[in-house]
This record gives sequence, structure tokens and C-alpha cells, in this order.
Amino acid sequence: MTVDKGNKLARASLDNSSSSQLATDPKLDSGSQKRIGDQLRAMYDELMQQPVPDRFKDLLDQLDKKNGGKEGSQ
Repeated sequence: MTVDKGNKLARASLDNSSSSQLATDPKLDSGSQKRIGDQLRAMYDELMQQPVPDRFKDLLDQLDKKNGGKEGSQ
């Protein structure tokens, strides 16, 4: 199947379904959703434990100063 035909099929399937049905009718059962969530957390947990680079801290400090320190640092 070519990309163009695939795009046409995707558009046709979206046109035929209502947006409210997409929002309320999940395709995955709760067990599958939980497994995916657990795997994503495991993948990103190590990343979240990494220290914030100094350059990012400097940029955040500059933004805080520009905003007048109204929102407080986290």
C-alpha cells in the first residue's frame, strides 16, 4: 500500500467515526493500558533521576527573574 492510499484510508476512518466515540471508547483493555503505563514509567524513571543540566538551571533562573519571581521555583 502506498503512503497516499494509507493517508486516504486514515482520513476516511476518521471521517466515519465521531470524536466523542474516540474519546470515550478506548481500544485497549485496562490490563494492557496498565502494562503500557508501567513500561513507560520504567523507561523514563532513569531519565527523571538525572540531574538538571546547569544550562537549563540558568535558563530557568533567567525566566524567573524576567517574570519577577511571581511563581516561585520548583
